[in-house]
Amino acid sequence: MANETQGKQLRRTPLHERHKALGARMVEFAGWEMPVQYRGIQVEHTAVRSGAGLFDVSHMGELEVTGAGASRFCQRVTTNDVARLQPLQAQYTLLLNERAGVIDDLVIFRLEEARYLLCVNASRADVDFEWLADHADDDVTVENVSDAYALLALQGPAAAGILQPLTASELPALKPFHFVNGDVDGVRCIISRTGYTGEDGFELYCAAEDGAALWDVLTAAGDVEPAGLGARDTLRLEKGYSLYGHELDETTTPLEARLGWVTKLDKGPFIGSEVLARKEPLVRRLAGLMMEEAGIARQGYPIWREGREVGRITSGTLSPTLGRAIALGYVAPESAAADTEVEVEIRRRRARARIVRVPFVR
Repeated sequence: MANETQGKQLRRTPLHERHKALGARMVEFAGWEMPVQYRGIQVEHTAVRSGAGLFDVSHMGELEVTGAGASRFCQRVTTNDVARLQPLQAQYTLLLNERAGVIDDLVIFRLEEARYLLCVNASRADVDFEWLADHADDDVTVENVSDAYALLALQGPAAAGILQPLTASELPALKPFHFVNGDVDGVRCIISRTGYTGEDGFELYCAAEDGAALWDVLTAAGDVEPAGLGARDTLRLEKGYSLYGHELDETTTPLEARLGWVTKLDKGPFIGSEVLARKEPLVRRLAGLMMEEAGIARQGYPIWREGREVGRITSGTLSPTLGRAIALGYVAPESAAADTEVEVEIRRRRARARIVRVPFVR
């Protein structure tokens, strides 16, 4: 095991012993000791794109909102239109501050008529909980129930075929961003057709004490590759998905981040909507970059165009699928159009790159 976690008191998921037994390389992530890779990022990435990979994402936070005013409250504090959700449906959405900066991006599940579950980023769970609790009315209760859950993500084109023999739930009928309450080989789960890889797949929420048993069942069910945070990052980046702390933070608006599609200004007022409704000209926009010369663009690297710095990289990697270096970054709006030629400064050397449409892998 690598020594990245040495000397620090880090939280561990219910699957920690399984990761150790598999020889995973463990690293610190958002205050957790997490597996970054098992057999290697390339192997794990390819398994998800072509078959199935299994991720332990139990470090994610879960917040529950209940009460007579729960629907009204969720509509007021998130950007997407919660009124469109029926029980057993979910949606991707954002929490904004009063300046329209992104507090977090999350998936909200409507468990019952007046009961919602918010799956939030591990690094933001405490911030989100405090913010929501501070804004809750008397007819709303907000609880941090993160410790009650283990969360596994079975992702890839083979995921449905592997999971179906283990559950009586009809998976072909389960549409994306829908979920059911069902058993997986005797383990009670929320079975959600969601994920962060761009592939078909399922996220399984179960009681924390059942997490290890569920992991064992899934890894024994077929050709399932345990996958760590490294592959999770390369997979999401190939699809152009934002990661909090990289593409998103409290100084970034949804419109800058190209998340206008989950920002429903026509649904009525919500926190941050007044700022967005002004439609002030953007000073930067998120863009995809493909390197044209050798080098990997890392977070913070300057982006140049025609001798002038026009932006900064937020995420970059070598795409296992494409065999090319790809990146996301914020640039001045006039430099954000596809096919714009730019340069990325990599260790004092400027390497040619090109603005491209995302996703990088379709």
